[in-house]
Amino acid sequence: MTPTELAPAFFLAVVVIIAVCKLVGALLQRVGQPPVVGEMLAGVVLGPSVLGALLPDVENGLFPQELRPVLYVVGQIGLVAFMFRVGWEFRVDRLRGVARSAGLVSVAGVLAPVALGAALIALVGERTGTLAPDVPLVVSALFVGVALAVTAFPMLARIISERGLTGTRFGSLALGAGAVDDAVAWVLLAGVFSISGGSAGLVSLAVAGGLGLVVVLTAVARLRDRTVRLAERAAPESLLPMLVGVLFLVAWYTDEIGLYAVFGAFSLGLVFPRSERLDGTVEKLRPVGVVFLPLFFTYSGLNTDFALLGSGPVLLLTLGCVVVAVVGKFGACWLAARVAGEPPSVALRVGALMNARGLMQLIALNLGLAAGIVTQALFSALVVVAVVTTVMASPLLTWMDRRERARGGGLSGPVESGSADPVKPLVR
Repeated sequence: MTPTELAPAFFLAVVVIIAVCKLVGALLQRVGQPPVVGEMLAGVVLGPSVLGALLPDVENGLFPQELRPVLYVVGQIGLVAFMFRVGWEFRVDRLRGVARSAGLVSVAGVLAPVALGAALIALVGERTGTLAPDVPLVVSALFVGVALAVTAFPMLARIISERGLTGTRFGSLALGAGAVDDAVAWVLLAGVFSISGGSAGLVSLAVAGGLGLVVVLTAVARLRDRTVRLAERAAPESLLPMLVGVLFLVAWYTDEIGLYAVFGAFSLGLVFPRSERLDGTVEKLRPVGVVFLPLFFTYSGLNTDFALLGSGPVLLLTLGCVVVAVVGKFGACWLAARVAGEPPSVALRVGALMNARGLMQLIALNLGLAAGIVTQALFSALVVVAVVTTVMASPLLTWMDRRERARGGGLSGPVESGSADPVKPLVR
Protein backbone atom coordinates (compact mmCIF):
# COMPACT_ATOMS: atom_id res chain seq x y z
CA MET A 1 0.00 0.00 0.00
CA THR A 2 1.17 3.52 -0.79
CA PRO A 3 1.18 6.25 1.88
CA THR A 4 -1.89 7.79 0.26
CA GLU A 5 -3.66 4.42 0.60
CA LEU A 6 -2.47 3.88 4.16
CA ALA A 7 -3.81 7.19 5.44
CA PRO A 8 -7.53 6.52 4.84
CA ALA A 9 -7.07 2.90 5.99
CA PHE A 10 -5.55 4.19 9.23
CA PHE A 11 -8.37 6.68 9.82
CA LEU A 12 -11.04 4.01 9.35
CA ALA A 13 -9.18 1.53 11.57
CA VAL A 14 -8.93 4.09 14.40
CA VAL A 15 -12.67 4.81 14.19
CA VAL A 16 -13.46 1.08 14.41
CA ILE A 17 -10.99 0.51 17.26
CA ILE A 18 -12.37 3.37 19.37
CA ALA A 19 -15.98 2.29 18.74
CA VAL A 20 -15.31 -1.35 19.66
CA CYS A 21 -13.31 -0.33 22.74
CA LYS A 22 -16.17 1.86 23.95
CA LEU A 23 -18.72 -0.90 23.32
CA VAL A 24 -16.74 -3.68 24.99
CA GLY A 25 -15.75 -1.36 27.83
CA ALA A 26 -19.38 -0.39 28.47
CA LEU A 27 -20.45 -4.04 28.53
CA LEU A 28 -17.68 -5.03 30.92
CA GLN A 29 -18.32 -2.09 33.23
CA ARG A 30 -21.71 -3.63 33.94
CA VAL A 31 -19.92 -6.60 35.51
CA GLY A 32 -17.48 -4.45 37.47
CA GLN A 33 -14.49 -4.35 35.12
CA PRO A 34 -12.60 -1.06 34.60
CA PRO A 35 -12.47 0.48 31.10
CA VAL A 36 -8.86 -0.55 30.62
CA VAL A 37 -9.88 -4.23 30.65
CA GLY A 38 -12.46 -3.47 27.97
CA GLU A 39 -9.75 -1.94 25.80
CA MET A 40 -7.56 -4.99 26.26
CA LEU A 41 -10.31 -7.46 25.34
CA ALA A 42 -11.46 -5.29 22.45
CA GLY A 43 -8.05 -5.83 20.87
CA VAL A 44 -8.60 -9.59 21.02
CA VAL A 45 -12.12 -9.21 19.60
CA LEU A 46 -10.75 -7.35 16.55
CA GLY A 47 -8.08 -10.00 15.90
CA PRO A 48 -8.21 -13.49 14.36
CA SER A 49 -9.66 -15.00 17.55
CA VAL A 50 -13.09 -13.37 17.01
CA LEU A 51 -13.44 -11.04 14.03
CA GLY A 52 -10.97 -13.03 11.93
CA ALA A 53 -12.75 -16.28 12.76
CA LEU A 54 -16.20 -14.92 11.94
CA LEU A 55 -15.44 -12.45 9.14
CA PRO A 56 -11.86 -12.97 7.89
CA ASP A 57 -12.30 -10.70 4.87
CA VAL A 58 -13.50 -7.87 7.10
CA GLU A 59 -10.50 -8.28 9.43
CA ASN A 60 -8.05 -8.28 6.51
CA GLY A 61 -9.77 -5.29 4.97
CA LEU A 62 -9.74 -3.25 8.17
CA PHE A 63 -6.23 -4.23 9.25
CA PRO A 64 -4.03 -5.06 6.24
CA GLN A 65 -0.49 -6.17 7.01
CA GLU A 66 0.99 -2.86 5.84
CA LEU A 67 -1.13 -0.98 8.39
CA ARG A 68 -0.10 -2.98 11.44
CA PRO A 69 3.31 -1.35 11.99
CA VAL A 70 1.55 2.02 11.86
CA LEU A 71 -0.86 0.89 14.59
CA TYR A 72 2.13 -0.22 16.67
CA VAL A 73 3.98 3.08 16.35
CA VAL A 74 0.95 5.27 17.04
CA GLY A 75 0.00 2.96 19.90
CA GLN A 76 3.47 3.59 21.36
CA ILE A 77 2.68 7.32 21.38
CA GLY A 78 -0.42 6.59 23.44
CA LEU A 79 1.62 4.38 25.79
CA VAL A 80 4.28 7.03 26.32
CA ALA A 81 1.73 9.80 26.98
CA PHE A 82 -0.20 7.59 29.39
CA MET A 83 2.86 6.40 31.33
CA PHE A 84 4.18 9.95 31.64
CA ARG A 85 0.90 10.94 33.29
CA VAL A 86 1.06 7.89 35.58
CA GLY A 87 4.48 9.01 36.79
CA TRP A 88 3.34 12.62 37.09
CA GLU A 89 0.34 11.64 39.23
CA PHE A 90 2.37 9.27 41.40
CA ARG A 91 3.72 10.68 44.65
CA VAL A 92 6.97 9.27 45.99
CA ASP A 93 6.02 10.53 49.44
CA ARG A 94 3.19 8.01 49.43
CA LEU A 95 5.85 5.33 49.88
CA ARG A 96 6.64 6.58 53.36
CA GLY A 97 5.95 3.74 55.74
CA VAL A 98 5.62 1.11 52.99
CA ALA A 99 9.15 1.10 51.52
CA ARG A 100 10.23 -2.06 53.34
CA SER A 101 7.04 -3.89 52.44
CA ALA A 102 7.25 -2.73 48.81
CA GLY A 103 10.83 -4.02 48.59
CA LEU A 104 9.94 -7.48 49.90
CA VAL A 105 6.85 -7.70 47.70
CA SER A 106 8.77 -6.71 44.59
CA VAL A 107 11.52 -9.29 45.24
CA ALA A 108 8.97 -12.06 45.76
CA GLY A 109 6.95 -10.87 42.77
CA VAL A 110 9.94 -11.36 40.48
CA LEU A 111 11.74 -14.42 41.85
CA ALA A 112 8.75 -16.72 42.30
CA PRO A 113 7.17 -16.29 38.83
CA VAL A 114 10.54 -16.52 37.07
CA ALA A 115 11.42 -19.74 38.88
CA LEU A 116 8.01 -21.36 38.47
CA GLY A 117 7.53 -20.26 34.85
CA ALA A 118 10.98 -21.41 33.79
CA ALA A 119 10.52 -24.74 35.57
CA LEU A 120 7.17 -25.33 33.85
CA ILE A 121 8.60 -24.76 30.37
CA ALA A 122 11.72 -26.81 31.13
CA LEU A 123 9.56 -29.75 32.26
CA VAL A 124 6.77 -29.83 29.68
CA GLY A 125 7.42 -27.13 27.07
CA GLU A 126 8.99 -29.35 24.40
CA ARG A 127 6.17 -31.92 24.68
CA THR A 128 3.52 -29.35 23.74
CA GLY A 129 5.00 -28.28 20.41
CA THR A 130 4.63 -24.59 21.26
CA LEU A 131 8.33 -23.72 21.51
CA ALA A 132 10.31 -22.20 18.66
CA PRO A 133 12.42 -25.02 17.17
CA ASP A 134 15.59 -22.97 16.68
CA VAL A 135 15.52 -21.37 20.15
CA PRO A 136 17.43 -23.07 23.03
CA LEU A 137 15.18 -24.46 25.75
CA VAL A 138 16.85 -22.29 28.38
CA VAL A 139 15.97 -19.14 26.41
CA SER A 140 12.32 -20.17 26.02
CA ALA A 141 12.07 -21.12 29.69
CA LEU A 142 13.64 -17.90 30.93
CA PHE A 143 11.54 -15.77 28.59
CA VAL A 144 8.29 -17.31 29.84
CA GLY A 145 9.46 -16.92 33.44
CA VAL A 146 10.26 -13.24 32.95
CA ALA A 147 6.99 -12.67 31.05
CA LEU A 148 5.08 -14.12 34.01
CA ALA A 149 7.05 -11.91 36.41
CA VAL A 150 5.90 -8.70 34.72
CA THR A 151 3.25 -6.66 36.50
CA ALA A 152 0.74 -4.65 34.48
CA PHE A 153 2.00 -1.42 35.99
CA PRO A 154 0.00 0.92 33.70
CA MET A 155 -3.15 -1.14 34.23
CA LEU A 156 -2.46 -1.37 37.95
CA ALA A 157 -2.19 2.42 38.02
CA ARG A 158 -5.41 2.85 36.06
CA ILE A 159 -7.33 0.37 38.23
CA ILE A 160 -6.12 2.15 41.36
CA SER A 161 -7.00 5.54 39.90
CA GLU A 162 -10.40 4.50 38.53
CA ARG A 163 -11.41 2.90 41.85
CA GLY A 164 -10.24 5.90 43.89
CA LEU A 165 -7.47 3.96 45.64
CA THR A 166 -4.56 6.27 44.81
CA GLY A 167 -3.95 7.40 48.40
CA THR A 168 -4.52 4.08 50.16
CA ARG A 169 -1.78 2.09 51.81
CA PHE A 170 -2.20 -0.98 49.64
CA GLY A 171 -2.52 1.16 46.50
CA SER A 172 0.75 2.94 47.20
CA LEU A 173 2.46 -0.30 48.22
CA ALA A 174 1.34 -2.01 45.01
CA LEU A 175 2.41 0.95 42.83
CA GLY A 176 5.86 1.05 44.44
CA ALA A 177 6.39 -2.70 44.22
CA GLY A 178 4.98 -2.84 40.68
CA ALA A 179 7.32 -0.11 39.44
CA VAL A 180 10.36 -1.93 40.85
CA ASP A 181 9.09 -5.27 39.57
CA ASP A 182 8.78 -4.07 36.02
CA ALA A 183 12.12 -2.26 36.00
CA VAL A 184 13.84 -5.47 37.15
CA ALA A 185 11.80 -7.57 34.72
CA TRP A 186 12.89 -5.44 31.76
CA VAL A 187 16.55 -5.80 32.74
CA LEU A 188 16.02 -9.57 33.00
CA LEU A 189 14.29 -9.53 29.62
CA ALA A 190 17.32 -7.79 28.14
CA GLY A 191 19.37 -10.60 29.66
CA VAL A 192 17.22 -13.22 27.93
CA PHE A 193 17.68 -11.46 24.58
CA SER A 194 21.42 -11.33 25.25
CA ILE A 195 21.55 -15.07 25.89
CA SER A 196 19.47 -15.65 22.76
CA GLY A 197 21.87 -13.53 20.70
CA GLY A 198 24.96 -14.95 22.35
CA SER A 199 26.07 -11.56 23.67
CA ALA A 200 26.13 -9.82 27.05
CA GLY A 201 25.90 -6.44 25.35
CA LEU A 202 22.17 -5.92 25.86
CA VAL A 203 22.36 -6.41 29.62
CA SER A 204 25.40 -4.16 29.93
CA LEU A 205 23.68 -1.50 27.84
CA ALA A 206 20.50 -1.70 29.91
CA VAL A 207 22.35 -1.41 33.23
CA ALA A 208 24.73 1.35 32.12
CA GLY A 209 21.97 3.21 30.32
CA GLY A 210 19.71 2.90 33.34
CA LEU A 211 22.36 4.47 35.55
CA GLY A 212 22.72 7.27 33.02
CA LEU A 213 18.96 7.82 33.11
CA VAL A 214 19.06 8.09 36.90
CA VAL A 215 21.78 10.73 36.68
CA VAL A 216 19.84 12.78 34.11
CA LEU A 217 16.55 12.57 36.00
CA THR A 218 18.27 13.51 39.25
CA ALA A 219 19.59 16.62 37.54
CA VAL A 220 16.09 17.39 36.23
CA ALA A 221 14.67 17.06 39.74
CA ARG A 222 17.28 19.46 41.16
CA LEU A 223 16.50 22.03 38.46
CA ARG A 224 12.77 22.08 39.14
CA ASP A 225 12.64 25.66 40.38
CA ARG A 226 14.61 26.96 37.40
CA THR A 227 12.39 25.00 35.01
CA VAL A 228 9.27 26.47 36.59
CA ARG A 229 10.65 29.99 36.20
CA LEU A 230 11.50 29.36 32.55
CA ALA A 231 8.00 27.96 31.96
CA GLU A 232 6.43 31.06 33.45
CA ARG A 233 8.36 33.27 31.01
CA ALA A 234 7.77 31.05 27.94
CA ALA A 235 4.92 31.57 25.51
CA PRO A 236 1.99 29.31 26.51
CA GLU A 237 1.71 27.79 23.02
CA SER A 238 5.36 26.69 23.11
CA LEU A 239 5.12 24.60 26.29
CA LEU A 240 3.32 21.59 24.81
CA PRO A 241 5.79 21.12 21.90
CA MET A 242 8.68 21.45 24.36
CA LEU A 243 7.14 18.87 26.71
CA VAL A 244 6.50 16.45 23.85
CA GLY A 245 10.06 16.92 22.58
CA VAL A 246 11.60 16.13 25.97
CA LEU A 247 9.21 13.22 26.52
CA PHE A 248 9.97 11.66 23.15
CA LEU A 249 13.70 12.18 23.66
CA VAL A 250 13.58 10.24 26.94
CA ALA A 251 11.38 7.59 25.32
CA TRP A 252 13.89 7.21 22.47
CA TYR A 253 16.79 6.91 24.91
CA THR A 254 15.18 4.23 27.07
CA ASP A 255 14.11 2.30 23.97
CA GLU A 256 17.71 2.37 22.73
CA ILE A 257 19.14 1.04 26.01
CA GLY A 258 16.59 -1.78 26.21
CA LEU A 259 14.42 -0.52 29.10
CA TYR A 260 11.74 0.61 26.65
CA ALA A 261 9.91 3.86 26.19
CA VAL A 262 7.21 3.32 28.81
CA PHE A 263 9.72 3.37 31.66
CA GLY A 264 11.47 6.46 30.41
CA ALA A 265 8.10 8.20 30.21
CA PHE A 266 7.13 7.09 33.73
CA SER A 267 10.48 8.15 35.16
CA LEU A 268 10.25 11.59 33.58
CA GLY A 269 6.75 12.00 35.00
CA LEU A 270 8.06 11.22 38.49
CA VAL A 271 10.50 14.15 38.48
CA PHE A 272 8.64 16.55 36.24
CA PRO A 273 8.32 20.03 37.82
CA ARG A 274 4.96 21.33 38.96
CA SER A 275 3.33 24.71 38.55
CA GLU A 276 -0.06 25.93 37.46
CA ARG A 277 1.10 26.47 33.89
CA LEU A 278 3.05 23.20 33.64
CA ASP A 279 0.19 21.23 35.18
CA GLY A 280 -2.14 22.65 32.54
CA THR A 281 0.29 21.58 29.82
CA VAL A 282 0.48 18.03 31.18
CA GLU A 283 -3.33 17.85 31.19
CA LYS A 284 -3.30 18.47 27.45
CA LEU A 285 -1.60 15.09 26.99
CA ARG A 286 -4.53 13.17 28.50
CA PRO A 287 -6.51 12.85 25.22
CA VAL A 288 -3.45 11.42 23.47
CA GLY A 289 -3.43 8.38 25.74
CA VAL A 290 -7.21 8.01 25.63
CA VAL A 291 -7.29 7.95 21.81
CA PHE A 292 -4.08 6.14 20.90
CA LEU A 293 -3.51 3.59 23.69
CA PRO A 294 -6.27 1.26 22.35
CA LEU A 295 -4.29 0.97 19.12
CA PHE A 296 -1.59 -0.96 20.93
CA PHE A 297 -4.14 -3.38 22.37
CA THR A 298 -5.51 -3.94 18.89
CA TYR A 299 -2.02 -4.56 17.51
CA SER A 300 -1.51 -7.23 20.17
CA GLY A 301 -4.94 -8.69 19.48
CA LEU A 302 -4.08 -9.03 15.80
CA ASN A 303 -1.19 -11.31 16.83
CA THR A 304 -3.42 -13.45 19.07
CA ASP A 305 -5.20 -16.50 17.68
CA PHE A 306 -6.96 -18.63 20.25
CA ALA A 307 -7.63 -21.28 17.58
CA LEU A 308 -3.97 -22.28 18.06
CA LEU A 309 -4.85 -23.45 21.58
CA GLY A 310 -7.12 -26.19 20.25
CA SER A 311 -4.91 -29.18 21.00
CA GLY A 312 -4.90 -30.89 24.39
CA PRO A 313 -1.20 -30.34 25.21
CA VAL A 314 -1.38 -26.64 24.35
CA LEU A 315 -4.53 -26.18 26.44
CA LEU A 316 -2.85 -27.92 29.38
CA LEU A 317 0.21 -25.70 28.99
CA THR A 318 -2.04 -22.63 28.94
CA LEU A 319 -3.79 -23.79 32.11
CA GLY A 320 -0.42 -24.52 33.71
CA CYS A 321 0.84 -21.03 32.84
CA VAL A 322 -2.27 -19.47 34.40
CA VAL A 323 -1.87 -21.49 37.61
CA VAL A 324 1.86 -20.77 37.83
CA ALA A 325 1.22 -17.08 37.16
CA VAL A 326 -1.37 -16.77 39.93
CA VAL A 327 0.60 -18.79 42.47
CA GLY A 328 3.88 -17.07 41.62
CA LYS A 329 2.50 -13.54 41.72
CA PHE A 330 -0.63 -13.41 43.86
CA GLY A 331 0.59 -16.05 46.29
CA ALA A 332 4.19 -14.84 46.55
CA CYS A 333 3.27 -11.16 46.89
CA TRP A 334 0.60 -11.92 49.48
CA LEU A 335 3.07 -14.00 51.47
CA ALA A 336 5.80 -11.35 51.22
CA ALA A 337 3.40 -8.65 52.43
CA ARG A 338 2.41 -10.78 55.40
CA VAL A 339 6.08 -11.47 56.22
CA ALA A 340 6.66 -7.70 56.07
CA GLY A 341 4.00 -7.24 58.75
CA GLU A 342 1.09 -6.06 56.61
CA PRO A 343 -2.39 -7.05 57.81
CA PRO A 344 -4.30 -9.71 55.83
CA SER A 345 -6.59 -7.18 54.14
CA VAL A 346 -3.64 -5.18 52.79
CA ALA A 347 -1.67 -8.28 51.77
CA LEU A 348 -4.60 -9.78 49.86
CA ARG A 349 -5.29 -6.55 47.99
CA VAL A 350 -1.62 -6.14 47.10
CA GLY A 351 -1.55 -9.71 45.79
CA ALA A 352 -4.67 -9.10 43.67
CA LEU A 353 -3.21 -5.92 42.14
CA MET A 354 0.28 -7.32 41.54
CA ASN A 355 -1.21 -10.40 39.89
CA ALA A 356 -2.50 -8.42 36.89
CA ARG A 357 -0.20 -8.75 33.84
CA GLY A 358 -2.14 -6.93 31.12
CA LEU A 359 -0.37 -4.29 29.09
CA MET A 360 3.22 -4.89 30.17
CA GLN A 361 3.06 -8.60 29.45
CA LEU A 362 1.63 -7.80 26.03
CA ILE A 363 4.61 -5.52 25.37
CA ALA A 364 7.04 -8.27 26.40
CA LEU A 365 5.23 -10.87 24.28
CA ASN A 366 5.30 -8.66 21.21
CA LEU A 367 9.05 -8.19 21.64
CA GLY A 368 9.53 -11.93 22.01
CA LEU A 369 7.42 -12.60 18.93
CA ALA A 370 9.40 -10.07 16.89
CA ALA A 371 12.68 -11.65 18.06
CA GLY A 372 11.52 -15.15 17.08
CA ILE A 373 11.70 -16.45 20.66
CA VAL A 374 7.92 -16.90 20.95
CA THR A 375 5.73 -18.84 18.53
CA GLN A 376 2.18 -17.75 17.70
CA ALA A 377 0.82 -20.60 19.82
CA LEU A 378 2.89 -19.69 22.89
CA PHE A 379 2.06 -16.01 22.32
CA SER A 380 -1.65 -16.81 22.36
CA ALA A 381 -1.31 -18.99 25.47
CA LEU A 382 0.44 -16.20 27.36
CA VAL A 383 -2.16 -13.66 26.19
CA VAL A 384 -4.70 -15.86 27.99
CA VAL A 385 -2.58 -15.45 31.12
CA ALA A 386 -2.56 -11.67 30.67
CA VAL A 387 -6.33 -11.55 30.17
CA VAL A 388 -7.23 -13.91 33.03
CA THR A 389 -4.94 -12.36 35.63
CA THR A 390 -6.02 -8.82 34.72
CA VAL A 391 -9.74 -9.64 34.70
CA MET A 392 -9.32 -11.22 38.15
CA ALA A 393 -8.16 -8.00 39.81
CA SER A 394 -11.36 -5.94 40.03
CA PRO A 395 -13.72 -8.76 41.13
CA LEU A 396 -11.23 -9.80 43.80
CA LEU A 397 -10.96 -6.22 45.11
CA THR A 398 -14.75 -5.85 45.09
CA TRP A 399 -15.18 -9.12 46.96
CA MET A 400 -12.59 -8.09 49.55
CA ASP A 401 -14.29 -4.72 50.04
CA ARG A 402 -17.67 -6.38 50.60
CA ARG A 403 -16.17 -8.86 53.04
CA GLU A 404 -14.46 -6.02 54.91
CA ARG A 405 -17.70 -4.06 55.17
CA ALA A 406 -19.57 -7.16 56.32
CA ARG A 407 -17.04 -7.53 59.13
CA GLY A 408 -17.65 -3.99 60.32
CA GLY A 409 -15.24 -1.74 58.39
CA GLY A 410 -11.53 -1.32 57.92
CA LEU A 411 -8.56 -1.71 60.20
CA SER A 412 -7.09 1.04 62.30
CA GLY A 413 -3.60 2.18 63.06
CA PRO A 414 -0.98 4.71 62.02
CA VAL A 415 0.15 4.87 58.42
CA GLU A 416 3.73 3.99 59.26
CA SER A 417 2.80 0.70 60.88
CA GLY A 418 1.86 -2.52 59.16
CA SER A 419 -1.62 -2.26 60.65
CA ALA A 420 -2.63 0.78 58.64
CA ASP A 421 -6.16 1.10 57.34
CA PRO A 422 -6.05 -0.22 53.77
CA VAL A 423 -8.35 2.55 52.62
CA LYS A 424 -6.81 5.37 54.65
CA PRO A 425 -4.89 7.90 52.54
CA LEU A 426 -1.15 8.01 53.14
CA VAL A 427 -1.01 11.72 52.35
CA ARG A 428 -3.79 14.15 53.16
